Amino acid sequence: MTETKNERNSGLTPVFPKEDPARPNFWEMRFRENFMPWDAGRVPAALAEFLRTEPRGQRVLMPGCGSAYEVRAFAEAGHEVLAIDFAPAALERARHILGPLSDRVQLADFFEFDFGAPFDLVYDRAFLCALPRREWHRYAPRTAQLLRPEGRLAGFFFFDDGERGPPFGLKAGELEALLGERFDRIADTAVEDSIPIFAGKERWQIWAVRKS
Repeated sequence: MTETKNERNSGLTPVFPKEDPARPNFWEMRFRENFMPWDAGRVPAALAEFLRTEPRGQRVLMPGCGSAYEVRAFAEAGHEVLAIDFAPAALERARHILGPLSDRVQLADFFEFDFGAPFDLVYDRAFLCALPRREWHRYAPRTAQLLRPEGRLAGFFFFDDGERGPPFGLKAGELEALLGERFDRIADTAVEDSIPIFAGKERWQIWAVRKS
């Protein structure tokens, strides 16, 4: 059951039916109820700084885009950006936020959709940590498959020893184990403007496809 109008107005956390975070309905319910504690409502400072130094004209994929605030930042920096989500309610919200840029958002499953040409960059904003851990083994192979040989994975990665989620936190060494076979880490910095759910537990990292 979902929460009543009085519960919603009282500020209590909504009560949702048990659902699998790997399936669209888990996220659909939360967007419909406007329960999005992971939603920063802005472009993170590390991404803004990154875009100031990047050459224009890159093809960018943003999986699990949610509200997709960063789409405008990528577009204004001169990039061809595609944001995807598999929850229709997330797409509705993103398109409302983006207005004239709403065509940059598409309903798609990261692991199943045929995107055509490869990307220069995959941008992760709380996508990996939204996936149940049993799905993590699919992340690196699929990301590498979608990138051109000189492509990169860049984004914010959540580190936490807790078992419950989402967000599902990475433990020490887990990200290296997930990505190390296919990628080399080329940047790693602390994040200073995290929202409360991620505060002190996320890092901005860039990983380059490993040259064969």
